[in-house]
Amino acid sequence: MTGGGPLLLGVRHHGPGSARAVRAALTAAEPGTVLIEGPPEADPLIPLAADGTMRPPVALLAHAVDEPGRSAFWPLAEFSPEWVALRWALEHGVPARFIDLPAAHTLVWGRDTNFTDGTGDTDGTDAPNGDGDGDGSPVPDEAARVRVDPLAVLADAAGYDDPERWWEDAVEHRGGTRDPLAPFAALDEAMTALRETYGDGGHPRDLVREAHMRIQVRAAVREFGDSVAVVCGAWHVPALRERTTLAADRALVRGLPRVRTDMTWVPWTHRRLSRAGGYGAGIESPGWYGHLFAAPDRPVERWLTEVAGLLRAEDRLVSSADVIEAVRLAETLAVLRGRPLPGLTETLDAARAVLCEGSDVPLALVRDRLVVGDVLGRVPASAPAVPLRRDLDREQRRLRLKPEPSAREVELDLRKETDAGRGRLLHRLRLLGVDWGRPVDGRGSMGTFRETWRLRWEPELEVRVAEAGIWGTTVLAAATARAESDALSAPGLAEVTALAERCLLAGLPEALPVVTRMLVDRAALDTDVGHLAQALPALVRSLRYGDVRGTDTAALAEVAGGLAERVFIGLPPACAALDAEAAAEMRRHVDAVHGAVALLGEGTGPPPSGRGGLRRRWYGVLRVLSARDTCAGIVRGRAVRLLLDEGELDEGEAARLMGLVLSPGTPPADAAAWIEGFLGGGSGGGLLLVHDERLRGLVDAWLTAVPDSAFEDVLPLLRRTFAAYEAGVRRTLGELVRRGPGARGSAVHPGAGAPGFGDGFDSGRADAVLPVLGLLLGTAEADEAAAGDGEGHAPSPRDGRKADERSPEDMGEALT
Repeated sequence: MTGGGPLLLGVRHHGPGSARAVRAALTAAEPGTVLIEGPPEADPLIPLAADGTMRPPVALLAHAVDEPGRSAFWPLAEFSPEWVALRWALEHGVPARFIDLPAAHTLVWGRDTNFTDGTGDTDGTDAPNGDGDGDGSPVPDEAARVRVDPLAVLADAAGYDDPERWWEDAVEHRGGTRDPLAPFAALDEAMTALRETYGDGGHPRDLVREAHMRIQVRAAVREFGDSVAVVCGAWHVPALRERTTLAADRALVRGLPRVRTDMTWVPWTHRRLSRAGGYGAGIESPGWYGHLFAAPDRPVERWLTEVAGLLRAEDRLVSSADVIEAVRLAETLAVLRGRPLPGLTETLDAARAVLCEGSDVPLALVRDRLVVGDVLGRVPASAPAVPLRRDLDREQRRLRLKPEPSAREVELDLRKETDAGRGRLLHRLRLLGVDWGRPVDGRGSMGTFRETWRLRWEPELEVRVAEAGIWGTTVLAAATARAESDALSAPGLAEVTALAERCLLAGLPEALPVVTRMLVDRAALDTDVGHLAQALPALVRSLRYGDVRGTDTAALAEVAGGLAERVFIGLPPACAALDAEAAAEMRRHVDAVHGAVALLGEGTGPPPSGRGGLRRRWYGVLRVLSARDTCAGIVRGRAVRLLLDEGELDEGEAARLMGLVLSPGTPPADAAAWIEGFLGGGSGGGLLLVHDERLRGLVDAWLTAVPDSAFEDVLPLLRRTFAAYEAGVRRTLGELVRRGPGARGSAVHPGAGAPGFGDGFDSGRADAVLPVLGLLLGTAEADEAAAGDGEGHAPSPRDGRKADERSPEDMGEALT
């Protein structure tokens, strides 16, 4: 390695000790060229590493031009030896080249050949440099062999049970040496002994890669003589030093399948450098390694100071004296364990004992934020990118929506233009499969003018953006084309309806005609009432979204009206002769249609129907369902309850129907199903029983009269119904049943014997809350006008609608 021939520097990928050693060796040897393990297609991208806006961690991304989902990554951190070698070459004006097998072959590894999935080295010393297909294709069985881990073997030989701990002691904590090449000579000797014992170590593909690297090294030697430095995984050093013929090496690489490939730099994160998942790069503590590489001196003291700062930011009391004690404890632990310096284990043990007061909860935060971390790299704007990526960058800058590696929630008010634009962008990206943001339930208003998103930018989303580039050059054009394609290939009505909803959310008016046409076609062909009932609520939600976003939804409104009419006609016969599971599903459909009809606006549906006519026909359907003996009990009970809630059925009639169902002639199981439909579903059935003593008495009398032989069949249904009630409602019902019929001392009927309540109703105190209720419900203006002119309940001059006709959005605005 030192006398004749190229300078072979065997390293551990992403190892700060190796990175420091490479810099020292290159400075001492001053080679005429630097060869680096990596895909040769990235050679034109090397100058970008000197750009002032480039900030590691970054990765080389290669993807097939005709199939962007076929991709591979080569991550580089600030403490990666390859990155240090690139920077050294650029700073000293020395040519640098990548010499590994081209990505054109790597991307088809494991598909058209007997190779694996395109990943690079996977052993402990030679961590992955190419991180596999973006689609996670399987690895052929004959290539999926167990590979030797050189770090584990060397650590075991040295008496260590943890390879990471051995690496820290042998390399990261190694003191300076006068000979900068000595560490590489020792590592070369160790790898030579391992390869003599284990051969190729379980991956025959390495033979092909090493043959290609030897070919490239020979070409560099012919051009630069022996002034050639090679930075590669330590596992490959003995193979690169091996004496082989050029013909033999060419024979190994001849005839490999290839694919047309593009390559660029993309941002990476420390979290993705860990083994935790995704495109992992083989190190467990990238944040700690980055600290070791960047700390000029006293790494333990500086690290524990950062830990203290993090804990203080989380409102934990950590003093300077605590930091001093933690440093002393870490050093003492290192001495007791026979280590040259405190490692990550000793440092975390000291932090747990002193700074975290023995708790693993704050220590978990330290591991997440500092040991791993969410550092996000940055690449220059001049880096090659697909047009769609450039348009996305412009949209992110215009909307001031910066991609960040850590998860955060964003509340959007769609009445504001910027927030509306952000919402449209996120919905368009979701249509394209780029899940930068995911909708979540917000803490504030539930109106359609608000959205809450959880944002987190993952490096693999770069692959998704590249894949989506086939649909268009801008986010809007690509999302429109993808929506139209999905509409034409959607398998059923529910999928097309959901797509229409997503198009309105994403603001894709040009895609709506295609989606609407497919929606009409699917609705005309689908005769399943369940499918129609499932599609109607999503379609009605689409109308509300379109109203908020100012989108013309007239065509969708017409489809929704026709769909509702078909549901009304087909629902009664569809509810007959159902088993328990199908009946429960049909009850959910009835609830969904009821909510959808309530949301349909004026003029929805075929003329002359309007909101009132549509609702009246729906109430007629519910009456038919409630009276049909052939209809499932759970559906009949639900229909009665919905009519009661809407004021279409008085309490006396509801009690009569319940009495008929709970009569001795009805099988107990059918009666229990009716009760579940009437009182279940989370719509206030428990409160109905609390308030209505007559209904409560009917249920109580029926339940006590159920024969013992049928009680075990009825009990699961009743438990499922009553278990959905809140604990306070169940407790109140228990008290009322225990007191018996006519009991008054409850929270609903306060009277004698009820602690904290008076004997009668105080109308004066009740009247005092009416003005506040008026403000909350939006009726205060009408009341003030009536009080001022004495002419009745005239509407407010600022709002021509009556208070009870105002939309929830109007009330929300009044409250805010």
